[in-house]
Amino acid sequence: MARKCYITGKEARTGNKRSHALNKSKRRWGVNVQKVRILVDGKPKRVYVSTRALKSGKVERV
Repeated sequence: MARKCYITGKEARTGNKRSHALNKSKRRWGVNVQKVRILVDGKPKRVYVSTRALKSGKVERV
């Protein structure tokens, strides 16, 4: 299962790591997701949810 928010769809982003000499190599910025239990169709389900969605009240833990 990918580290992706079940509610908002947020995923890891990619880009370049730059040194002082401006050398570049690929890197990833991970998304801040937590594994939580929420109600999906009236049944509890364990899914990854972003902390932004949890803080804003878009989803409620069970």
